[in-house]
Amino acid sequence: MKAFLRRLAALTAKEFRQMARDPSSIAIGIVLPIVLILIFGYGISLDVRNAPVAIVMERDAPMTREVLAGLEASAWISPRRASSMRDAEAMLQRREVDAILRTGSRFEEDLQQGCASMQLILHGVETTTAQLTEQYVTAALARYAQLRLDRSGAAAQGGSAVLQGRVWFNEASDSTWYLVPGLIVIIMTLVGAFLTALVMAREWERGTLESLFVTPAGRAELLLSKIIPYFLLGLNGLGLCLTAAHWLFHVPMRGPLWLLILCSALYLIVALGMGLFLSAVTRSQFLACQVALIVSFLPTMMLSGFLFDLRSIPAIARIIGNVLPATHYMTMLKTLFLAGVNAGIMLKGCAALTAYAVLFMVLAMHFTRKRLD
Repeated sequence: MKAFLRRLAALTAKEFRQMARDPSSIAIGIVLPIVLILIFGYGISLDVRNAPVAIVMERDAPMTREVLAGLEASAWISPRRASSMRDAEAMLQRREVDAILRTGSRFEEDLQQGCASMQLILHGVETTTAQLTEQYVTAALARYAQLRLDRSGAAAQGGSAVLQGRVWFNEASDSTWYLVPGLIVIIMTLVGAFLTALVMAREWERGTLESLFVTPAGRAELLLSKIIPYFLLGLNGLGLCLTAAHWLFHVPMRGPLWLLILCSALYLIVALGMGLFLSAVTRSQFLACQVALIVSFLPTMMLSGFLFDLRSIPAIARIIGNVLPATHYMTMLKTLFLAGVNAGIMLKGCAALTAYAVLFMVLAMHFTRKRLD
């Protein structure tokens, strides 16, 4: 055991010195996380702010203006008056507005009788924007209807029910709170897989590993000496991501920090083990980079629940997504950030990540053989 620890310490010290002399490793472990979280954090948003909506009033009446004033008070809508329906349609075709809201000539009379209606025309090229714009317009008009109901006292006389909604865990209704934890998962996947995949593959290409094959060091010492330095480098990248999430994007952290770091460290071991396995199989920097991109980044982006709810995708894709280690880490991280501690989710996720870590390390040891091909 003492000999094992002595050899491991010597090899790890060598890796630290080699990492210090290699600026690309520092760039992947520290610079890349900051660049990615800034680009994705500020560049990706599922919210639509100041959606331009053309307003067409066939008759300019006081009550009609009062109804439409609710749109001007909304932070999500930017109403624009159009003189006619033809002008509004031209604005929609030029993509100057995302929707047209039209009130008829008898809107005020119908409103007094309780049967008023308005026409909403949406630009359907971007489905997500159209759906959100429709929701914003509906919500703004519903707020006016409720205000008018309260002032008239009709709710008390008629006994109608009023729905009062409340959003748990994301009370700000900000998509950044939802996206930033997922970005950390993607960044940890890229950093972990690429660090060991590229470094090990480069040593296979240069033949520097061959000089270690004649030493008493076994495969376990070789692999652990590769993981330890880059594990610590990856934790530094994680710290930078957490700092950006808190100070730049103001994402709450409702779970304990130590548990979040523990889960992240476990997933980082999985990603590093995956990189070791890929480099041992490919033994080429170019091929290791391409394979790491295909088997780590793309599935994490598309099938881990980062952008799409897994329950809304086809069954086969959902099964693949549920098998990915990134999916378990994604669930744990979003829970810890937004909801707090859920023992069932934490235990299930940690057990799955532990199994994946063992699997990738066993595979890496199997394909890292002390022999020359």
